[in-house]
Amino acid sequence: MSGATTLRTRALGISFGAFRAVSDVNLVLEPGARQALIGPNGAGKTTLINLLTGVFRPTAGSIHMGEHELTTLSADKRARLGLARTFQINTLFPSLTPLLSVVLAISERDGLGAVWWRPLARHKAVYDEAHALLGRLKLDALAHVPVAELAYGKQRLLEIAIAMAARPRILLLDEPAAGVPQDESGELFEAIAELPQDISILFIEHDMDLVFRFSRRISVLVAGQILIEGTPAEIGADARVREVYLGQAGAAHRGVAHV
Repeated sequence: MSGATTLRTRALGISFGAFRAVSDVNLVLEPGARQALIGPNGAGKTTLINLLTGVFRPTAGSIHMGEHELTTLSADKRARLGLARTFQINTLFPSLTPLLSVVLAISERDGLGAVWWRPLARHKAVYDEAHALLGRLKLDALAHVPVAELAYGKQRLLEIAIAMAARPRILLLDEPAAGVPQDESGELFEAIAELPQDISILFIEHDMDLVFRFSRRISVLVAGQILIEGTPAEIGADARVREVYLGQAGAAHRGVAHV
């Protein structure tokens, strides 16, 4: 797979005082992966994503992306190497339109914001690329609607479009369906499933129906450590996973019957 990159960690961990939030995590995200990261609340899933993206610096272990070691690199340097993410809570500008939001992200990537004497509207290629990204995520009909007026599911798709503007090789999605009505979450994940296969995707998700429909591999994180990894069939058959979820009042996790 041309340009494909593996993301991997070795004995990765972080402690906050005496509390070990993530410990001894050996995670591999293969080229073209569609991998889910699941676990009960407080398991350390978002903390792990923050370690991968440079929000937190680990107190143990290392992070590698292809031939690069990321462990001590800043978040923006990791992004320039092709590591992009979305957040649990969206960070969009409500007064902007989807088109302008993506145009600004592309311009930031290409360093066009510094060319203040050249009107951005003259950069036709930037607008063409922005329209193409919106089209890929089925937002082209909403290109000129203020973000504040978009349904929340569409806002989450726009976040992914903005992340895609960085031309990532690896995309980390922190609960992309969080806050999205149930009847829209499937549509959101259908769009994620149609992203280019040369982009590796790791996503956190609590909805087991979505996890089992859209992941090819699942990592289960419990108390900051990987409990088990495997295919959806392997995870669904594992008694330890059943115990973790049923012990968390499994009825709160829709689709728990799958595990």
